Amino acid sequence: MTETEVQAPTAIIGQGCGLLDRSERGKLALTGSEAKAFLAGQVTNDTESLTPGHGVYAALLTHKGKMRADLRVLDLGDELWLDTERVSLQPLFDTIRRAKIGYDVELHKRTLQQALLSLLGPRAREVAGADAAGLGTDEHASARSPLGVLVTTDLGVDVICAADDAARVRDELERAGAIPVPEGAAEARRVETGRPRYGIDLDDTVIPQEAGLNERAVSFTKGCYVGQETVARLHYKGKPNRHLRGLRLSGPAPSGAPLRLGEREVGRLGSVAHSPRFGDIALALVRREAAPGDELAVGDDGTSATVVELPFA
Repeated sequence: MTETEVQAPTAIIGQGCGLLDRSERGKLALTGSEAKAFLAGQVTNDTESLTPGHGVYAALLTHKGKMRADLRVLDLGDELWLDTERVSLQPLFDTIRRAKIGYDVELHKRTLQQALLSLLGPRAREVAGADAAGLGTDEHASARSPLGVLVTTDLGVDVICAADDAARVRDELERAGAIPVPEGAAEARRVETGRPRYGIDLDDTVIPQEAGLNERAVSFTKGCYVGQETVARLHYKGKPNRHLRGLRLSGPAPSGAPLRLGEREVGRLGSVAHSPRFGDIALALVRREAAPGDELAVGDDGTSATVVELPFA
């Protein structure tokens, strides 16, 4: 994609309302009287105190506190809705299926049955009819509307609808002013805001605090959950060996390229994007000795990167 092709869609996201189909995300639902309490024992955030119309962001961990998935949990009244990156859908599904034995919990597949359309930009609420639907402004708030379920996000509004109804919903959103944008433009905005993505920036070697996720994804007041001991110990008594940082690149570089401070490898590039505002930028988990302001070598072709605090914007 050329710079011109990225700039126009990015401008739409920055000033209007972009539309991106994210139906490939993994989607599940939980029903039953013990669904909230059960899930609270599996993930890092407090799902037990959720009420209809509210939600949280959370992580699913190993017993050693490493991330197996990150997910959004919404209380839709009649069910708990879960969506996650497609790469982490199977681990999430398998964990719930095994652990729910003995609980009044039913697990439902939703990935193919339901679509997810993201509205991105300052006009997203207007285009979605969010105020008329009574959609809250807190992130992960939800409300039902003629389009489907509306969900507040950090960059706009998501619309969840039946897969069979997706074409109609898309047409209505475009008539209301949404403009389709490529994934690259949405990814550039995500990198600018410093939000990591599982499968690119996060994997099963990462503890939430290393990626700066404690505030968003972890409750330190709820009951026990899998992996809690490691997360709590690091939070109260330790210092993470790595931190999620932004990188200003001197030129294009591939995700996965090694980063060196002097002769020592301190990390690898995660998400990489071209931002019309900031040029070539990236996210990376880097060792703590690579501090903001330091210059790192990227790969072996002479590309360099300056470490910066997040977000870029």
